[in-house]
Amino acid sequence: MKMEDIARLAGVSKAAVSLALNGKPGIGAETRDRILQIAEENGYTHKARASVQEQTMKSLTFLAFANSGIVLEQYYQQPFFRELIHHIEERCRLSGFSLIYTSIEQEHFKEKIKALDEEKRSDGVILLGTNLDQAQIAAVADNISVPLVVLDNCFETLPVHFVAINNVMGAYQAGSHLCAAQHRNIGYIASNVRIHNFDERKRGFDAALRDNGLQVNGDAVFSVAPTILSSQEALKSQLTAYLESGRTLPTAFFCECDYIAISAIKTLAELGYRIPEDVSVIGFDNISEARIVSPELSTIHVAKERMAHLAVDLLLEAIASDDPAKTKITVDTRLVERHSTGVPLIALGS
Repeated sequence: MKMEDIARLAGVSKAAVSLALNGKPGIGAETRDRILQIAEENGYTHKARASVQEQTMKSLTFLAFANSGIVLEQYYQQPFFRELIHHIEERCRLSGFSLIYTSIEQEHFKEKIKALDEEKRSDGVILLGTNLDQAQIAAVADNISVPLVVLDNCFETLPVHFVAINNVMGAYQAGSHLCAAQHRNIGYIASNVRIHNFDERKRGFDAALRDNGLQVNGDAVFSVAPTILSSQEALKSQLTAYLESGRTLPTAFFCECDYIAISAIKTLAELGYRIPEDVSVIGFDNISEARIVSPELSTIHVAKERMAHLAVDLLLEAIASDDPAKTKITVDTRLVERHSTGVPLIALGS
């Protein structure tokens, strides 16, 4: 099979195939993945002949464990990751580096990491750590010979560079906001896929309520898929069962991410509840869709641009330095109050 054949099967130009096979920018992530998949399925092997300029070009690798947990196969189209990647690309370009994208599956990942390292394609690696546990990150670090920075996760005991969200602070801000709005019966909508970030958010939210003399209504803790923006039958069934048992719906819900919050708003609306008159909803991440949903979503802003820039800068510093000491950076959050939260009617005397 030739490059022309791959181009025909993928419905793209030969130039696009060349960019994909050589890991160069200039085509969309979805097109790149489609080309690489066709090449792999047809047993095509490509060894690039780099020019002198290409051989000396500096590059970084963005590595993700795709199709795992909340990081979907098309993760680069998910709002949170899309924004992060955009800002990483921007920082790399300004720093004189190109960015290579690599996705691997969970199965046999150690072998794939070793193979990636042996290719020596870049000067350093930014690992998307969102969906990874401590053992997985440690395994990557042990099998990568170039400098490594893990983005969107942090395990304090690992000797690895991390850039992470202050999840505890963000969820504490969300809980404090609901308490300040005089909510006393507060529910919690969690992700049914557990990651370190969500566990930290649970800890911060519980602390906020505890400091206000409250606690999450233990019966009003629900669990849903974290990557669906539409209403969810699973949540509708849980809420219906809760109400049919004779219990009163909480006046507010904290959702572990904006996807869940937007899905909750749509689900509650289908059940006949007004947001925020009947139920307040607050999310976490401040993705672009938070401003499009009706009503606009109150949420916790994550400084995605700052995190991306810090990750690139930290990696470039690690490349230039022989210092074995590792750095862990936690980026603070801030509350963004919009229209999905308000004072409950019971507190207004209505």
